[in-house]
Amino acid sequence: MPRFRPALDDIPDYRPGEPPLRPDGGPAYKLSSNENPYPPLPGVLDAAIDAAARINRYPDMVSSALLDALSARFAVSVDCIAVSSGSLALLQHVLQATCDSGDEVVYAWRSFEAYPISVKLAGATAVEVPLITDGKHDLDAMAASVTERTKVIIVCSPNNPTGASMSTDDLASFLRKVPPAVIVVVDEAYREFVRDPESIDDPALYRLHPNVVVLRTFSKAYGLAGLRVGMAIGSNEVISAVRKCTTPFAVSHIAQEAAIASLAAEAALLERVEMLVAERVRVLSELRAAGWEVPDSQANFVWLPLGERAGAFAAAVKSEGISVREFAGEGVRVSIGERPANSLFLEVARRWAPRRRAVSARLSDNN
Repeated sequence: MPRFRPALDDIPDYRPGEPPLRPDGGPAYKLSSNENPYPPLPGVLDAAIDAAARINRYPDMVSSALLDALSARFAVSVDCIAVSSGSLALLQHVLQATCDSGDEVVYAWRSFEAYPISVKLAGATAVEVPLITDGKHDLDAMAASVTERTKVIIVCSPNNPTGASMSTDDLASFLRKVPPAVIVVVDEAYREFVRDPESIDDPALYRLHPNVVVLRTFSKAYGLAGLRVGMAIGSNEVISAVRKCTTPFAVSHIAQEAAIASLAAEAALLERVEMLVAERVRVLSELRAAGWEVPDSQANFVWLPLGERAGAFAAAVKSEGISVREFAGEGVRVSIGERPANSLFLEVARRWAPRRRAVSARLSDNN
């Protein structure tokens, strides 16, 4: 039999968001993958179709045109940007460039479920630091977890799946405690949805901290989840190492042209993001009014800390034609979708509200 790396033995399968299903044929909504529910931005589909006429040719291996567009948008040198097939791929490239067997990678938990998979694939050891109140990173504990074997630290802001964002001051204080030889990956996949003025918003953090690399993506706010385009911004030294690990032609010509067109349609992007942010505010407000204790979210999803009831709640909304992301024994993450989808979710959530359940329990006891 073929012999595989022992590291594969403990790696769980990555579970994609379930598609919605409603047996009665009624409306069904996918709120399990944090996707943008709106169609491509103006001009994007035309750009992709035009690019498709040249699929008989290899794409530009380093995505030069996209790098130029990103350089102009974020005011950084093209030498400080790398692109690949999603921000997760770029995280994997960082780990490939830095980690050997026995090295450690520190990150908060619970956070993005692909982190432990990526760390184990790189042959490193995961050091998971529990979140604190309201789903935030325990930055003091993360700094204290750094050892001479630590190669990478991952911070996720807003954190997936809890939605908590990190302030500029908190991150700056944390970075002062991190040895300069340790790479700090700041995963900002949901940055466009943040409205907290104190949250970090500097893709060029490497100018103050050369060991920092910022990840962003076109999959969420920009609505290009099906094309897989992510970017990393960091010092020339870090980006050079990342590029050495990048799969050749990782970003297709279609994806590159769609991303460039998306950057050009930023006004329409911001309008759509504002609609999703308004829906997030509405959903959080109505959940709390119904008695739910839910943490604040700066992303395009909300977190319900249901504990052992997570599975039953996910099944309840599924029966109504809504798919959500269940984390067994912990909670449920619900993406912000179109208004009818959010309203249908809220109908189920009201029936499950802790206040109503407490009243029902008291009535049952009295009977």
